[in-house]
Amino acid sequence: MAVNLRLRADQQEAIRRAAEREGVSQHAVLLRAVDEYLARQALEVKVKATAKEQVAKWAELLERLK
Repeated sequence: MAVNLRLRADQQEAIRRAAEREGVSQHAVLLRAVDEYLARQALEVKVKATAKEQVAKWAELLERLK
């Protein structure tokens, strides 16, 4: 899939510098950023679901501790 992405000049420059520093293409820098974002979002969903489950599991104890 191809996507058009409009970046601010400072973002473009930061991506260019990161690519140069790491010896990879700007495309690779952007793909890694997307992958890292998606991984963080997936982890956040898991953490929220686990927290909700644990609150339900321990609701009685949590209520007594108030």
